[in-house]
Amino acid sequence: MVSSAVTAGLERGPSRPVKAVAAYAHPGYAGSLSEFGRPVALPASGGWLLERAIPGSDLHDAMGPYPLFACHSWDALRADLRALEGGLVSAVLVTDPFGRYDRALLDRTFDVARPFKGHFVVELDRASLAGLSKHHRYYTRRAMREIEVEVTGRPLDHLDEWHTLYQALVARRGIGGIRAFSRASFADQLVLPGTVLLRAVSRGVTVGMHVWYTSSHGDGVAYSHLAATSDVGYGLGAAYALHWAAVQHFRGSYRWLDLGAGVGAGAGPGSGADPDGLTAFKAGWATDTRTAYICGRILSTRDYEALSSAVPSAGASGSGYFPAYRAGEYS
Repeated sequence: MVSSAVTAGLERGPSRPVKAVAAYAHPGYAGSLSEFGRPVALPASGGWLLERAIPGSDLHDAMGPYPLFACHSWDALRADLRALEGGLVSAVLVTDPFGRYDRALLDRTFDVARPFKGHFVVELDRASLAGLSKHHRYYTRRAMREIEVEVTGRPLDHLDEWHTLYQALVARRGIGGIRAFSRASFADQLVLPGTVLLRAVSRGVTVGMHVWYTSSHGDGVAYSHLAATSDVGYGLGAAYALHWAAVQHFRGSYRWLDLGAGVGAGAGPGSGADPDGLTAFKAGWATDTRTAYICGRILSTRDYEALSSAVPSAGASGSGYFPAYRAGEYS
């Protein structure tokens, strides 16, 4: 169940959208990922990239922060990338699906711009418990009888608790690389402007947590950043209680929730990808989908071609990987 104090807070939601820099475009977010690359500011657009070394060479390229690249002026991004020409080999990023751009602008800005993943989104004015599928409605109501959800006042106070939960998820799913996130990176992330941490509690024990980032730019969006539950929380359906609490908390101050995509490139309705548990779970809450694009720009043609010609898998038929010289890096 949800305590009366918590219920009141959830129904009211935040008093107003956060006016500070959205987390994914905040310098502190790029800094939280500095274990994987040197943060590079894009002053005209207001975005950030991570400069990284290219294995087997003395050259460098850049990637957008995981999981999304956000900026304030997509029209100015082309000028920022042109300023990096010659110093880096290429840049690749995944776009914020709520960014102020269209496909034509992406095509003008990048050498490669193609749909990557369909994000499941919730238009909060349309969200209701009655509107959920029978499956989601049942498990949400069941979870709410056993779990209280609170909006933490100081997310950083729960750093160790959150890190422990997330590390269990990392071990369970075999997550590695940038997606594993270190304790130090979480320490930086939990203090960013617009961070909201929901905590699911059953019988005095934390059984799940969900980190959200909010943005007042454009339509007003709350982004599902990361969530994790304990084994007990999984059995109680803590994820259902946390998502329903998020709907109640953000409604009235934000228009959209971005729940992210399912597993695998192209995951989303109509993608042809096999449905998995995570995809089905997110789809059950969604009222719409929005597309995130993977975009790449070559910044040094000579170096890009030389590096790509030295990687046999770069020319694989139909691979389409960008940058081509990193093809197979996650296999």
